[in-house]
Amino acid sequence: MTTPARRRLRKAVWTLSLALIGVAASGQVPAERIPRQGLPGTAIQGIVSTEDGLGLGGVAVVLEDSGGKSVTATTAGDGVFRFLNLTPGAYQVNATREGFEPFTRAGIQLAAGDVFALEFKMKAVPTGTEGLREIPRQPDLGPKPPPGPEEPAVSSTYRNLPTEPPPGDTGEGKPLSPLPTDDQVFNAVPNRWDYLFPTDYHRYPNFEVPYVKGHWYDPFNRNKLKGDYPILGNETFLELTFTSNTIADGRRLPTPSGLGSANANAAQFFGGFGQFFIAENMAFSFNLFHGDTASFRPPDWRIQLTPEINVNYLAAQENGVVNYDVRKGTTRLDAHLGLQEGFVEVKLKDLSNQYDFVSLRMGVQSFTSDFRGFIFSDQEPGIRLYGNFDSNRYQFNLAYFAMLEKDTNSGLNTMAYRNQQVMIANLYRQDFIKPGYTIQASFHYDKDDPSFQYDTDNFLVRPAPIGNVVPHSIRAYYYGLTGDGHFGKLNITHAFYQVLGTDKFNEIADKKTSINAQMAAVELSLDKDWLRYRLSFFYASGDKDPRDGSARGFDTIFDNPNFAGGAFSFFNSEGIRLTSTGVGLVSPDSLVPDLRTSKSEGQANFVNPGLFLYNAGVDIDITPKLRGFINFNMLRFARTEPLELLLFQSNIHAGIGADSGIGFTYRPPLSENIVITAGVDTLVPFQGLRDISTNRVLFTVFTNVRFKF
Repeated sequence: MTTPARRRLRKAVWTLSLALIGVAASGQVPAERIPRQGLPGTAIQGIVSTEDGLGLGGVAVVLEDSGGKSVTATTAGDGVFRFLNLTPGAYQVNATREGFEPFTRAGIQLAAGDVFALEFKMKAVPTGTEGLREIPRQPDLGPKPPPGPEEPAVSSTYRNLPTEPPPGDTGEGKPLSPLPTDDQVFNAVPNRWDYLFPTDYHRYPNFEVPYVKGHWYDPFNRNKLKGDYPILGNETFLELTFTSNTIADGRRLPTPSGLGSANANAAQFFGGFGQFFIAENMAFSFNLFHGDTASFRPPDWRIQLTPEINVNYLAAQENGVVNYDVRKGTTRLDAHLGLQEGFVEVKLKDLSNQYDFVSLRMGVQSFTSDFRGFIFSDQEPGIRLYGNFDSNRYQFNLAYFAMLEKDTNSGLNTMAYRNQQVMIANLYRQDFIKPGYTIQASFHYDKDDPSFQYDTDNFLVRPAPIGNVVPHSIRAYYYGLTGDGHFGKLNITHAFYQVLGTDKFNEIADKKTSINAQMAAVELSLDKDWLRYRLSFFYASGDKDPRDGSARGFDTIFDNPNFAGGAFSFFNSEGIRLTSTGVGLVSPDSLVPDLRTSKSEGQANFVNPGLFLYNAGVDIDITPKLRGFINFNMLRFARTEPLELLLFQSNIHAGIGADSGIGFTYRPPLSENIVITAGVDTLVPFQGLRDISTNRVLFTVFTNVRFKF
């Protein structure tokens, strides 16, 4: 540090010290005082430095009054000391530190309310090795300039400054102060992971349970089984996680009454609409990794395994729902074990000291290709190269997945390959245009080869049972641009996708088709106090002429969109089947009316009616633990010609219905370890849905309870 810089630092410290004394004089009572009957505002303060102007810590400063009473203060690292609330009188200051010559200042007179300021330097005791401490000057800096005059010691008072002559300074070169020893700088800790947190800490009095002492489900109680301590050495951790996810859903869905109707005397086309579904998912995750528990540093390697068990029960009011064979009745109890994660990961290279890196992950893994899961969100076996650069401003993914067959009733993976491959590349740029906004460019390639498949309940899912049942291949290329973030107070999420490619034989078109379809979505939201107001729009293009050989209806690979209400939207959360076709109008957890047999097991279909969706909603933070949701959607087909051709029905109206939902999420421990979600969704049919299905109001009442420890 240069001499002018030292002087500026010393003056800044001195100014701060005087300000602190002023605060003390205003009534704050410090710990250091002599004697008890001292007067507020009467004080001695100072700063001790070495001869090169640096603050000197560890100096024992003894203040002695005329009666022989004394008190000692030790300077901090900046060399500052203070004696506050003193009685008027005469004082003497003595300062000592090992390796330095002692300093004494006598005859300090204090009147009531005086603040005496003292600055002095301590001279190091010569040891004969001072020259070894001098850092050699770099040649390109030129010759060393002659030393400037040292600033003299200053003594003054805040009020009624006594005029005292500064100590003499010969201006001779002085050796640097000795470096502090390790025990003066560091505290030895036998185990850095065994740090003891407060055992009875409350963030808010009489409001929250203690963080580290309390119930068995307290996530802040630390142990080796959840990665709080290493199990091997200092950098190898094991994290065990158990997740229980219970879903109960009572719903009314259009259900046809066929020849094997549950009611033998039924004369109507539709049977009973009521259904009840309950499922329990139990996932056990084993995560062994080497690295650090710090959030920003990626692990050096990782091994993760997550088997999941599903038990589900479905009760319907009509035959042909739980199984293709009507003799199976109206109820079904099923169970399945699937491997949802099973991968190894290794960090290939550190790109900078800002935690930029490149890693490789191989095996069954979760992956969502954009902000809201519009195109691909699944758990599949594959290889993924990912990382970031430019201080995490850019993130990238290169992924290849070989898709597995899904169990129909649980949605979990089986061990059978389904002759489909997906390749994805994307790039994120944070703080694009303005801080807080992230943009993403992506490419998806769906290579779906010909196959013939019945699902678990004996329904034909590939190819779709429409017209000529011919196995066929699909090659689809998705080009996307999405964004998420905020501009000032306005939050924004948007997406646009263009898909091109070929379908060797589309069942509705009854020929080979070329794919050319689009999707667009935008959500704007504004936070005001404890409310978030949302407006959003979703568009999926539809096919105007199903027979012209150009497939213009948009479809996805394996979507799971968190958009336009999500679980609080009937159209999004519940699948609606088209009667007597073997295909669905829309699949569960999807927004696209794609007329495919199943999102998880069927093939993409780009000859479909498309969708216009207009959404408004509000999220309500009722308490820190309880959040409410109100959602409303208006739904309309983009084109109705594919429906008219499929159902042999003309003049189908475009209106689908009014979709509304209300519900809440509740987190009892104010964390994500216990989350309870419940709600009611309804869909009031407009003329279009009445033309193709029913005029009855459809609804669902659902509850989802999730435990994760």
